[in-house]
Amino acid sequence: MERFFKIKEHGSTIRTEIMAGITTFMTMAYILAINPDILTGFGKTGMEWYPVFLATAIAGGIFTIAMGIFVNFPVALAPGMGLNAYFASVIVSTAATDHPVTWQIALTAVFVSGIIFFLLTITNIRQQLIEAVPDGLKHAITVGIGLFITIVGLKNSGLLSVSVESVNDIGKGVFTPLKGFETVFGIGSFTDPQVLLTIIGLALISVLMVMNVPGAILFGILGTTVIGIFMGVVSFDSLNDVSKTPWIPDLGQLNVFEFDFSGLLGVGIVSIILTFTFVELFDTFGTLIGTANRAGYMKNPEEGKKRVGKAMFVDSIAVGGGAVLGTSTVTAFVESSAGVAAGGRTGLTAVTTGVCFLLSLFIAPIIALIPGSATAAALIVVGVLMMQSVRDINFNDLVIGIPAFLTVAFMPFTYSIANGISFGILSYVLLAFVANVSGKATEKYKIHWMMWILFVLVLARYIMMGGGH
Repeated sequence: MERFFKIKEHGSTIRTEIMAGITTFMTMAYILAINPDILTGFGKTGMEWYPVFLATAIAGGIFTIAMGIFVNFPVALAPGMGLNAYFASVIVSTAATDHPVTWQIALTAVFVSGIIFFLLTITNIRQQLIEAVPDGLKHAITVGIGLFITIVGLKNSGLLSVSVESVNDIGKGVFTPLKGFETVFGIGSFTDPQVLLTIIGLALISVLMVMNVPGAILFGILGTTVIGIFMGVVSFDSLNDVSKTPWIPDLGQLNVFEFDFSGLLGVGIVSIILTFTFVELFDTFGTLIGTANRAGYMKNPEEGKKRVGKAMFVDSIAVGGGAVLGTSTVTAFVESSAGVAAGGRTGLTAVTTGVCFLLSLFIAPIIALIPGSATAAALIVVGVLMMQSVRDINFNDLVIGIPAFLTVAFMPFTYSIANGISFGILSYVLLAFVANVSGKATEKYKIHWMMWILFVLVLARYIMMGGGH
């Protein structure tokens, strides 16, 4: 291990690398409980909990180990937050339409986005796309997804109630919405034990994070589960019915190659595929660069860029590979920085994290005990963490501020990540063009040719399909 990972050369030890890998796992292990809940739509998408759990653990294990062995980089991968929520929301929101997106079609879309992602990576177009989009818009996408995840957590926990009432009952004729209805958001019932447990979980996780407890989200979820047992919220079905959640991994239940390519032709899938691809571009780039900086790889820019380039290659394969196993987009996790902070500098850190993911396959019944209230509380906190990127957006510069605001606002309020990104692109290109024509622009408002292509694609999409997901 010493020679293979060049541990001494990177100023580390085997013990430090292993402990760093465990630290990374502890900070991101919450995905094992949250991802199955989200992809099943808390029982609404048609997917089953155990196959998604298997895919989450195996994808996290295999591709994190691959990152460690082939790149010698302390970065862990697993199904990413945000796109898993988008995956489920598209399925649920189109269920009653003439052309519903089934979970098989959604997995196919992820797989296709993985192929596109791979091609963009090996042709270096991926790097150009990252440079084409203004930093303010990139940060806005992160913030918007954070709010989107928060809405998912609030709604599925019951802490946020959503009702549709007639205009006659609510506006008293003051205004008339176009469709005759208004969606009203309210607070959930505090007599509902699920809502109470979510509040308790939110408080517990928040306190642990304020106290800087390593793995605060994971321990918060576990603590909330224990409290849920005494409240009678936790179901022990997973322990009683081992046929559904066995202790020995039943790989036969994996949704391997469950694709529906024919179904792609019957739905408006282009924007869905582009959304998976687009969000992954910026999500991964920021994580890899940030981790490389903290690990000290960027002190030698050439070596750092080469290492990040290799990491992008593994990451691009992981996107399609995760879809093959039956989960949404697999991506590099920002929680990898926790392992780096603990001293991880080589691929042994990633390999250790990956092994932990694979070992988790043997505790599926315990993870299945975790109630939706606990994972919903974690989602809200993850939204808080993603919201932090708002400080990097200059709202005083309206050429950036307006597109950034529209990106952030449209994601949660239209319940669509795609809409947020689309309006961000449309408004930025329009405003930057006006700034250029009026002579008020500086070099920072230069519109990359790829942004013009995205502008035309998004505009055509709304003209042809009339909006929606």
